[in-house]
Amino acid sequence: DVCQGSQSAFVRDDELRRSWEILTPLLQQIDAQKPQPIVYKMHSRGPQEADDFVSQAGYVRNEAYQYYKKKEQGPKPTCDVGLWGLAVMGQNFALNMASHGFTVCVGNRSPAKVDNTVERAKMEGDLPIVGAKSVETFVAHLKKPRKVIILVQAGKPVDDTIANLAQHMEDGDCIVDGGNEWYPNSVRRAQLLEPRGIHFVGMGISGGEEGARNGPSLMPGGPREAYDMLEPIVTKCAAQVDKTGPCVGYLGPIGSGNYVKMVHNGIEYGDMQLIAEVYDILRNLCGMSNKDMAQLFEKWNKTELESYLIEITSKCLAKDDDVTGKGQVLDYILDKTGMKGTGRWTIQEAAEKSVAAPTMAAALETRFLSGRKDERDAASKVLAAPLASLDIDVNEVTQDLRMALYASKVCSYAQGLSLIKAASEEHNWGIDLAECARLWTGGCIIRATLLDKIQQAFSSNPKLANLLVDSSFAADMNMRQRSWRRVVALAISNGIACPSLCGSLTYFDCYRRARLPANLTQAQRDFFGGHTYERTDMPGRFHTAWTDAHKDIGDTNQRVEGETLKT
Repeated sequence: DVCQGSQSAFVRDDELRRSWEILTPLLQQIDAQKPQPIVYKMHSRGPQEADDFVSQAGYVRNEAYQYYKKKEQGPKPTCDVGLWGLAVMGQNFALNMASHGFTVCVGNRSPAKVDNTVERAKMEGDLPIVGAKSVETFVAHLKKPRKVIILVQAGKPVDDTIANLAQHMEDGDCIVDGGNEWYPNSVRRAQLLEPRGIHFVGMGISGGEEGARNGPSLMPGGPREAYDMLEPIVTKCAAQVDKTGPCVGYLGPIGSGNYVKMVHNGIEYGDMQLIAEVYDILRNLCGMSNKDMAQLFEKWNKTELESYLIEITSKCLAKDDDVTGKGQVLDYILDKTGMKGTGRWTIQEAAEKSVAAPTMAAALETRFLSGRKDERDAASKVLAAPLASLDIDVNEVTQDLRMALYASKVCSYAQGLSLIKAASEEHNWGIDLAECARLWTGGCIIRATLLDKIQQAFSSNPKLANLLVDSSFAADMNMRQRSWRRVVALAISNGIACPSLCGSLTYFDCYRRARLPANLTQAQRDFFGGHTYERTDMPGRFHTAWTDAHKDIGDTNQRVEGETLKT
């Protein structure tokens, strides 16, 4: 009647659409085949022929006689692990896993990168990589319990990716975020996924694109059950070190892996700045050429300074410029340093936890200053430099620089590990500092011979208050401090900024002194704000009436409420 126009009817849009989707193919079937009507009682299931007829149109009925579109058969789950996000790091890590015999399903927001990765896998030895063009297909390819590693840009892209994946995942599955992420975000995501029974792991990956392909340092934090699922894969794909094994291990609950990776990057900032300051002194005070400096760093890389960053510094200094064909490319690179934010997070956390980190802080601040290139160019025309010292023994200075660089690097590691220790105690993570050092011995940017000694120090004494007070490191620092002081004095007297070398030395000098001038600072605070102070000769909090104008402040306990004195 409605169709003929004699009656009116109001139906919901979704009901009309669903009815139309069901009726259209049925009517087309009737028109094409002109079948005999199948008659059966209303509200009964009817004969098998009725179901067969409905099935031919692509539908099925349940016991309540509701029609549902038949789901197409998905792909057979054959993949051991999935990797979503195929930028440089993601693609290389997928190839790494496939190289170790794991069948990997890869997916990406743009399908072109999926095709590119599958093609590259074929070119590199027909590696077992399967491409998926949709999230649903991607998840369907994975064996249960499903394991998915995502490598996408931090922040909202991670949230969006997790939301899309989680729709198709179930209890017991695991999602791993392998990007550089602010650790509270990982904690939040784990809490959101927990009611659905989906595990979440934050896993720092260090080593750049080369490390991702050939073996990175992996720093996972999350549920132990989830790590046990991942362990057979990550132990094979991580960097392998003869003495210490694969550079991966369980660090602790969610957030701990992200935190250790964040501090790793802060130490990396400090290391790079220290090397840059040594380069500055060699170039501008010792007058060494790029080629000479390249040879010196190559020589240093066979000493206690042996590390990835020293190695690549030598290569950076020696590389000729391909564009002009004149000199080395280093001289054509603009003195303006970029960054992605992890170094800033480290310094923010150090301030939040009241942990001194002057080497890393100076490195961050120097990057800020480097970014003000136009201002520095203008300032160089009006702010004078001191008269340069002409009496420089290059051989002596290079020996001192080697000593100063090592001592400063030790301070940078001491600061970073102290920060991890403070966070672990606050969050009850139970992070093993010796294990952190072990994970950094291979694959990562800060890998260095020095880390073997650091691992040994914390293995021998897990409760070590600070790396500097380990007997072996204390001897190293005491032996090198004269050279260290000469380097800092030489640079400062000649107008060469060395904030991280100086910051490390300041850290050493403050930490080794039993008494600092902080007593005066506390007296000043009590003078102008009545903040009180502690005494050396008796317990309690005290206030002094410094002048006649100062009045008694009453209850000192109430006065200092909220005051924080970290020890």
